[in-house]
Amino acid sequence: MAPDDTTRPNEELAVERLDGGEGSEPLVLVHGFTQTARCWGPFGTDLAATRDVVAVDAPGHGRSSTVRADLSEGAELLGAVGGRATYVGYSMGGRLALHLALAHPDLADRLVLIGATAGIDDEGERAERRRADERLADHLEDVGVDAFLEEWLAQPLFAALSPDAACLPERRRNSAAGLASSLRLAGTGTQRPLWDELSRLTMPVLLLVGVQDRKFTALAERMASAIGPRATICAVAGAGHSVHLEAPTPTATLLGQWLDDHPIERAG
Repeated sequence: MAPDDTTRPNEELAVERLDGGEGSEPLVLVHGFTQTARCWGPFGTDLAATRDVVAVDAPGHGRSSTVRADLSEGAELLGAVGGRATYVGYSMGGRLALHLALAHPDLADRLVLIGATAGIDDEGERAERRRADERLADHLEDVGVDAFLEEWLAQPLFAALSPDAACLPERRRNSAAGLASSLRLAGTGTQRPLWDELSRLTMPVLLLVGVQDRKFTALAERMASAIGPRATICAVAGAGHSVHLEAPTPTATLLGQWLDDHPIERAG
């Protein structure tokens, strides 16, 4: 994946166009917490071989590090730079893409959620998660990005990531202030539960998970049930939470097949 050096003003999200085939089918990729638009690795490269792929730096990350936005505001910014497209979001990026699809279904031709959730139901659990994210943001600002990333990637959730897939040099380009703002404004505890709104999704939805990620596999099954027949679950064997990074080629192949099976008809 060879990104260009295009810059955007601070009121917009920065984007990277991935080298490869520029077809008529735009895909917008939205990364997870502590990553950047340059962290899609072979998965992004595989997709860009046949499709027009644009990766976004989410608020508080990468070259959007000075952008401050909650999930609803971030979804508006995402739609402004992504336009009408298929949106592919991982974890935090999935929650941003989900907000966009619900707020602006006219912009989301299709929705692909990788290891994402529709939120925490219990009000007390949400409040505790907000407090935990606030403490984590304070800690990040205290210890700095490098030390924080060492702790963050040591979690069991990311145990299967190889050094290359972890994309550590690029994650280190993030700022403590930007990442802390993301935790405080767009952490899972700040998200209103969207479970009762999932049935409003009108576009095809793919829920991608790793078989070893039991928590998010269960969440994907619940989301699929709430969305209805427009939803498809694909579980990749031998992979966990970061399924697209742990098993990039099989995951990209599954996604490509699903895209082919759900063509988008555009007028004109």
